[in-house]
Amino acid sequence: MTKLNDKTAIITGAASGIGAATALRVAREGARTVVADINLEGAEKITQAIREAGGEAIAVRVDLADSDSVRAAVRSAVDAFGRLDVLHNNAAATHLSARFDLPVLEADPEIWDQTMAINVRGTMVATQAALPHLIETGGCVINTVSDSGLVGDVSNPAYGASKAAVIALTQYTATQYGKDGVRANAISPGFVATPATAGSTHGGITDVMLRHALTPRLGLPEDIAGAVVFLASEDATYITGQVLQVDGGLLAHQPYVADMRAALA
Repeated sequence: MTKLNDKTAIITGAASGIGAATALRVAREGARTVVADINLEGAEKITQAIREAGGEAIAVRVDLADSDSVRAAVRSAVDAFGRLDVLHNNAAATHLSARFDLPVLEADPEIWDQTMAINVRGTMVATQAALPHLIETGGCVINTVSDSGLVGDVSNPAYGASKAAVIALTQYTATQYGKDGVRANAISPGFVATPATAGSTHGGITDVMLRHALTPRLGLPEDIAGAVVFLASEDATYITGQVLQVDGGLLAHQPYVADMRAALA
């Protein structure tokens, strides 16, 4: 038996990167999968791949900046499959963080507003729309956050602040609806090789990330997908309100470790 048999899962941002890998993985684990993305064509390609592998899936277009669109995506899931067990809030305003998320002194408040509207309000509205159905099934919310929401960085303060807010939202959701049988957790990826990160890195950035990771490689979308399956499965029914760092140990050590290794070599 696969881990998510008879469950229905919504994955947002599922047309590429972490979301696509997660949609494919949860479908392989037996879940009926709602592939949700602002890029409907991309979502339909992932949906087709799931169906060709023998899974059940539908593609829906969702724009996290449009609350009606978010609510409609949840309704589509329940209309298509009769229930909802897993909401994976994965989509984010990466198109803004890659080019327009400037240091605080130079920051454009409009970019902050757009980032918060997509990353925070969009996640809240999706959670709000899903909660009545998750209470019925004893389901769970899994939010993709970021190490940038846990510590400071040299770039992307709006993105980091938004992910810190989603961590708080995760904990509030777990606290307020745990007695109703709903679990809420967050996954904090480190550097993961995706089309989105390819557009926001340059020069030797990947080498820097690898030097500071504790693992011999950087993250892959499939690493995050595996963590989603775990948190959505029966193996994690006593885990809630937590942030699971899937970051190769990036934040597990003193900041000078990479330099110390080089000095002692």
